Amino acid sequence: MEKIIQITSGRGPAECSWVVAQVLKTFIEEAKENNIKTTMLQRETGIENGTVETATILLESDTLDPFMNSWIGTIQWIGQSQFRKFHKRKNWFIGIFEIEKSAATEISEKDIHYQAMRSSGAGGQHVNKVSSAVRATHFPTGISVVSMDLRSQHQNKKLATERLLQKFKEETVKQFKAEFQAQWMNQLQIQRGNPVRIFQGSDFKKQKQEKKYKQERQKLKREDYFDRE
Repeated sequence: MEKIIQITSGRGPAECSWVVAQVLKTFIEEAKENNIKTTMLQRETGIENGTVETATILLESDTLDPFMNSWIGTIQWIGQSQFRKFHKRKNWFIGIFEIEKSAATEISEKDIHYQAMRSSGAGGQHVNKVSSAVRATHFPTGISVVSMDLRSQHQNKKLATERLLQKFKEETVKQFKAEFQAQWMNQLQIQRGNPVRIFQGSDFKKQKQEKKYKQERQKLKREDYFDRE
């Protein structure tokens, strides 16, 4: 199983980029502990030293869902700004999102189907008598091109392959642009409520959740008591 995630500071200040850098390290360490292979696909450094604006990571493992579910969403860090000593803000937020995996970026020759066709247009007696034109179709994507420029079927096959590769490349660029747009939207969708993880302090320790769960249980008990009343 493979999945791609993006860790991003969104449009947050340098402090959020610092949080991304810390989360990135913690994320990779925890992935390793869970026998998950990680590959850095993209990493954009921030303005300040030791900061990261965004990072895109490929994850590979037999089971990824439990690990992903424990990270996907908003991450909160509680602490003093590393760059503005007297800044009053103590809560900083970043986001972790899943990105749809791209289609293949290269064409395999076994996926190309060639079909001989009769040429059309100018060409004298050669036209419509010899199947020299060639249609090349890439089955996985349905991209298709035709070459009938040359007299030789072999030459048209070669030209059709070149055209198919060029068209495939153009379609891939369009897809990447769409994905980058989606990533940018992710950066704008960071929500500050209900963080999936909370870290605190300059040592970036994970905040314990037991107290929160205890408070929630006590709240439910009180509600149950009043319901009985």
